[in-house]
Amino acid sequence: MIESLYSLEQVAVTYPDGRVALEGLDLSIAPGERVVLLGTNGCGKSTMLKLLDGLVAPSTGVLRFEGEVLDAGRLKRREFAREFRRRVGLMFQQPEAMLFNASVAEEIGFGLRHLPADEAEARVRHWAEFLRLDGRLEVHPSQLSGGEKQRLCLACLLALEPEVLLLDEPTANLDPRTVGWLIDWLGEREITTVVATHHMALAPELGQRAVILSERHRIAFDGPVTAALEDLELLLANNLAHRHRHQHGGVEHAHVHGHPVWGAARD
Repeated sequence: MIESLYSLEQVAVTYPDGRVALEGLDLSIAPGERVVLLGTNGCGKSTMLKLLDGLVAPSTGVLRFEGEVLDAGRLKRREFAREFRRRVGLMFQQPEAMLFNASVAEEIGFGLRHLPADEAEARVRHWAEFLRLDGRLEVHPSQLSGGEKQRLCLACLLALEPEVLLLDEPTANLDPRTVGWLIDWLGEREITTVVATHHMALAPELGQRAVILSERHRIAFDGPVTAALEDLELLLANNLAHRHRHQHGGVEHAHVHGHPVWGAARD
């Protein structure tokens, strides 16, 4: 049995312009784990997902997938790359980055070209109906609303039946019904998920384990989601909660605000 699906050993990512995106990461993700990736804007969450998808390579350190080094050389091996892309799916934060075909049906079917035509068509129709896009199959993706584009990206990934889902702000632009469906669907599947989100209220429903990236692009916390959300000092230190002062009857009070699941602290 594989103990770690992914392992990162002192991984850093620095972009060509000199920007540091990630630094000194030590992390292991087991098959079937549900990880919620938290952190303020610019901390490296999107880069982390691209790293796990093989779209970004470590500048230093070692990234392994199922115990083997995952690097550009391995991804150039055609058979491995095809199998890896089938097993691992990434949804970008901006849906437009994933959409390039002439119709909704072609988008969903793009990754299914290796299947027999009737099976591919059945999957297209199944996921289009599941995500309420069955009336939009012939529409160009550019004509969809923001929420429809987000649902289309989900349909494209789920049609592949991946073993690993890397989701960057998947609930952005989604209506409450679809958010609820997505959370339920993920919770019922034995697949590995790493979900980056700003919606702290959804974190406990998206996974049991939280990884918080600091503004210095390092791991500031790795542990149970509930423990992370209850630690106000941790949230304040990583810009995931805020403190402000105001007066009541001439007396100044300081309040810490996060999501209602944390409550509010007063000093």
